Amino acid sequence: MEAAPENWIGVGGRYGRQFRDLAERYSIALHGLSLNIGGWSPLDRDLVTAIGEFMAEFDCPIYSEHLTYCGDEGHLYDLLPIPFTEEAVYHVATRVREVQDILGQRIALENASYYAAPHQAMSESEFINAVLAEADCDLLLDVNNIYVNSINHRYDAAEFLRSLPLQRARYIHVAGHFDEAEDLKVDTHGADVIDPVWDLLTQAYQLCGSLPTLLERDFNLPPMSELLLEVEQVRSLQKEASAAASAAACAAANVEANRYA
Repeated sequence: MEAAPENWIGVGGRYGRQFRDLAERYSIALHGLSLNIGGWSPLDRDLVTAIGEFMAEFDCPIYSEHLTYCGDEGHLYDLLPIPFTEEAVYHVATRVREVQDILGQRIALENASYYAAPHQAMSESEFINAVLAEADCDLLLDVNNIYVNSINHRYDAAEFLRSLPLQRARYIHVAGHFDEAEDLKVDTHGADVIDPVWDLLTQAYQLCGSLPTLLERDFNLPPMSELLLEVEQVRSLQKEASAAASAAACAAANVEANRYA
């Protein structure tokens, strides 16, 4: 399960008890919405400290954020693209390291969807690789965002996936989106996952292994029975990937054994 910590920090009463009950039954990953990791406003250290305390209270294994900015003298209530520049790499990485120092652990950054690029001195993939390497943080891999961006910005989704620092991937997001036009997709989390995104998830498992995977659905919720069919699809792809990896490992071991027979 996943929760936005900003929505739950300090919540008591009936909702607080329900959250505590959920956290006792399931592992809760935290996915932030307002850290403003790419912004120029001072880092909200009080928020980070509160997130750390929340993680300790509910035994949350990971905290992630979007590789975006969302504030400028106040919250902008949107996740906006960071210029793909060397200056931005060092700026973001410095803020990530500060967050990690406060929390005492690594965080993960999500590859984000975006619809206009303010400046691109390097490619999106080069930017993501550079930020994660400089900050020494992890990756939250969102395969739907890759697909959406590949249509909107005209690149090959599978090639982009392979170019990411997948050795840093901690877990995966998969979701649906809205077709505004043939060449414009909007990352809404309000629709069923489509076949090309399932295909990307399959490729991600082949490259990364069967990482924990979250199905995101924010609105237009179908009956639970239909939603769980997508969860089962995730589990099925994970099992197939694990079986294929095991078979490949056995085959490699047999080849190695035959070399010395």
